[in-house]
Amino acid sequence: MKEIDARGLSCPAPVLLTKAAIEEEREGRLTIIVDNKASKENVVLFLESKNFGFSVTEKNGGFYITGEGSPGVDPAPELASSYDPSEETGKIIIMAATDRIGHGDDELGRKLMINFIKTLKEMGPSLWRLVFINGGVKLTVTGSEVLPDLQALEASRIKILVCGTCLTHFDLLDEKKVGETTNMLDIVTALQLADKVINI
Repeated sequence: MKEIDARGLSCPAPVLLTKAAIEEEREGRLTIIVDNKASKENVVLFLESKNFGFSVTEKNGGFYITGEGSPGVDPAPELASSYDPSEETGKIIIMAATDRIGHGDDELGRKLMINFIKTLKEMGPSLWRLVFINGGVKLTVTGSEVLPDLQALEASRIKILVCGTCLTHFDLLDEKKVGETTNMLDIVTALQLADKVINI
C-alpha cells in the first residue's frame, strides 16, 4: 500500500499527489496523510469522485485517509462532471490582471492565485494562452513563487504573453523570466482568436 505524506502542503498539492498515485502509478490502495481539515475534505471528495472507498483516522495531529478502489474506474454517475476535457476543441485564454484572486485579504488572495497557477496544467490541451497585464505581470518575474510552474507551462507549448507597458510601469522589464514581452495589439489579437477567455 502506497503512503503519501502531504503534511505541510496546501491545496491543491495533496489532491494532485493523490491523483498522480491513482492515475500514473495505478495504485488501488493508498494512504494520504494531511494536517488540515481543508486538505482532508478535498482529498476525500477526490477519492469519492474516483469511486474509491475511504476511511479517515485522526492521530498525531494529522488525518490519515485510506482509500481503496479500482484505478481507471469512471466516477459514479451522480459525481461525474458533464464536462469532458477530451471533447474540448476550442482555445482558452486565461487573462490575469492581478497577482491575487478576489478581495478582502491580500495574503489569502496571493495564496489562491499561487494555487490557481499550480493547478492550471490540469486543464490539459484546452489551455492555449496565458496573458498577464497590470499587476499580473509580477507573477512572471524574479522571485515569483509560481515562476517554475509558468516555465513548465511554457515548455509544454502554452504561449505566455506579458504586457511590456505594465512591466515598464512597475520597473520590472529586466526581471521578467518567463513569457513573451508583448503589446496590447498582440493581446487583443489573441483574444479575438480565442474561443473562450477567463479573466482573473
